[in-house]
Amino acid sequence: MRKYVIMGVQGSGKGTQSELLCTELDMVHISVGDMFRWHVQNHTKLGAQVRRVMAAGELVGDDLVQATVRERLDQHDWNYGFVVDGFPRNRRQAEFFMEKYDIDGVIHLEIPDEEVRRRVLSRRLCPNCGMDYNLIADRPRERGRCDICGHELVTRPDDTPEALNARLRDYHEKTRPLLELFRRKEIVHDVDATPSPDQVQSAIRDVLGLPPHKPGE
Repeated sequence: MRKYVIMGVQGSGKGTQSELLCTELDMVHISVGDMFRWHVQNHTKLGAQVRRVMAAGELVGDDLVQATVRERLDQHDWNYGFVVDGFPRNRRQAEFFMEKYDIDGVIHLEIPDEEVRRRVLSRRLCPNCGMDYNLIADRPRERGRCDICGHELVTRPDDTPEALNARLRDYHEKTRPLLELFRRKEIVHDVDATPSPDQVQSAIRDVLGLPPHKPGE
């Protein structure tokens, strides 16, 4: 069983790399952001709270995040392992996580803030079916319309320049320092996240000693 945490600033490719790992190696991708977005799209009570926080470019409180992650991991549907994406984000969350779970490795995706801004401000979302697009590398066939359902695409509430700046600041002040906690266990693997997704995935597999990535399969 393999248990990994993937870390990196918003827009570094955590979701893409997690999906590639999990799809090919039968692991479960546990994305805190995806869980919260599901609640927002389905208009739950939690979703209303998250919507307000995301619109302000802030992070959801520790207690709520920890409870959400704990509930998801307690389902124990990860027979071959998991990749946690978007958690932990501060020292309290990291200490909670290290106490509860024996992690095999932390994948740290390194990328300059300038490239993050370019990527994030190009993202679009279909509010109807949840399909993600990127105007740089994954444009819809019809401008501004979802390829799957035809709904008009929107910018995520947390993808505005103001919200992004707040998240970058929060990441550098609170999340990036957590790497030093994990480095004490010698489980952090730094990976350059600027090349293509397939190249980044191959680099991740190499540092973790996993079977090689097979693009297109």
